[in-house]
This record gives sequence, structure tokens and C-alpha cells, in this order.
Amino acid sequence: MIAVTGATGHLGRLVVDALLERGVAADQVVAVVRTPAKASDLAERGVQVREGDYSRPETLATAFAGVDTLLLVSSSEVGQRVPQHVNAIDAAKAAGVGRVVYTSAPQATTSSLILAPDHKATEEYLAASGLATTVLRNNWYTENYLDAVKQAADSGQILASVGDGRVASAPRSDFAEAAAVVLTDDAHAGKVYELTGDVAWTFDELAAAAGEVLGREVSYHRATPEEHAATLAGFGLDEGTVGFVVALDGNIRDGELATATDDLSTLLGRPTTGLVEALRAAL
Repeated sequence: MIAVTGATGHLGRLVVDALLERGVAADQVVAVVRTPAKASDLAERGVQVREGDYSRPETLATAFAGVDTLLLVSSSEVGQRVPQHVNAIDAAKAAGVGRVVYTSAPQATTSSLILAPDHKATEEYLAASGLATTVLRNNWYTENYLDAVKQAADSGQILASVGDGRVASAPRSDFAEAAAVVLTDDAHAGKVYELTGDVAWTFDELAAAAGEVLGREVSYHRATPEEHAATLAGFGLDEGTVGFVVALDGNIRDGELATATDDLSTLLGRPTTGLVEALRAAL
């Protein structure tokens, strides 16, 4: 059996879809979710829906019972990630899971990315666990910029403090399809994949893509970090969120998301989905 955590989330749900599309029998797919009622549509398709909460280890023992391969989708709770992941890894080991596939961050063990330390700690804990593992270091999801594109429909502008930084993004559906490939073949055990789009784009190119999708002129406004912070605060964001967003843009400015590899396209057996196509599909 193959289990997917966070199976009602943006990525997890797409992975379940991709597994079914690859011909995995629905009763051999386990959707691990915090709120089973939100996965009723998956249950109707024959998928096993089990309650599992990273913060409640007692739920994970039952959720992972009989599972051969587990996709551990990283928690979205910044500050709680490491203890939550440790709970899941311990439960997987206790349940006799054969292999854990983990969604990590780009170059997690060496990157200065603000998100990297949690993923580095998780990768290290996984490596020490004795479990067979595969690590999927996912670059940015193109959908991360959907709100910026929607705002540009009115403003004609995408504001960021990334300078000339590049992002080697791909849509979630590409990453989900690659996860399904890895989950269904034990030959990927022991591998670490740097998953990126084929092309690392600039924010001028993002603005041009947004303009093409929206059917209007869109430009990229190069803000300073200070101007960016003031603008975000003006939107009513709290200080912590403002600092986080500006720090991420600083990471992009420094090139932390700019390295494109062919790992994703190789797993997919096709080119990754381009920026315009991905934005159009997401909108």
C-alpha cells in the first residue's frame, strides 16, 4: 500500500490523483488526513481515508499500519515542522513502513534559504532512522505567484524585492506526477532529487507571462527590501509575515532558487510545464 500524508492539501490531493492515473488500485492508496470528512470525495473513489495528525502521534500508528511506501508531505506549520516530522518518521518506523519519500526544499542541506533548516533537520533525522528513503527537493510551485498575478490584473504591476533573481519553478501537478513515479518504483530508494522546472525565469519574465495570460500590459516593479516591507505592512500583514516574505525575496535575489536541473523532466519523461501554461491552468 502507498500512503500520502496531507492528502487533502494542494499537493497531496494531486499525488493521490496521479497514483490513480498511473493505475494503482484505489484500495491500495491511503489518504492520511487530519479531517477525514474533507476527503469524502476520495473515499467515494475507493481510496482508504485514515485520520493522521503529525501533532498527535497516537493517530499515526493506525494511519501507517500496513503501508509499504509513505509520502511524507512536509508540514506547513513553520516552527512546528521538525517535531511533527519526527513524530511521523518514528511512527513510520514503528509501523514497519518499507520506504519514506519526503518532500524537502531545494538544496536543503547547504542552502541559505529561510525555509531550509527545518528540511535539513528532517533529512538528517530520516537518514539516521534506518528507513529506506527518497528525498524530493521541490523548488517553488508556480502557483505561489497566483495571487501576484491576480493583483496584476488590476494594478498592471508585480512588485517584489528579488532584483534580477530567478526561480526554477514548476506547477504542483508536475511535482505530484513525479512523486507518483517515485512512489511506485522502489528503484528510487536512496536517491535525492533536486526537482525544478526546466527554465529558471526572472520576474520580468513572470510579468510578461502574467500579461500574456491576463491580456494586458504587466510590468515588474523592482522594490527595495524596505519599500517592499512598507507595502506589505500597508496591506495589513503582521510584522512576522512581512519579515518572512521579504527574507524569501532576499533568498531569491541571492540565487537560492535559480538552479535548474533535469531531475524533474527525467522523472516525468517530458519537459516540465512552462510558466505561461502553468499560470493559465491555475487561473
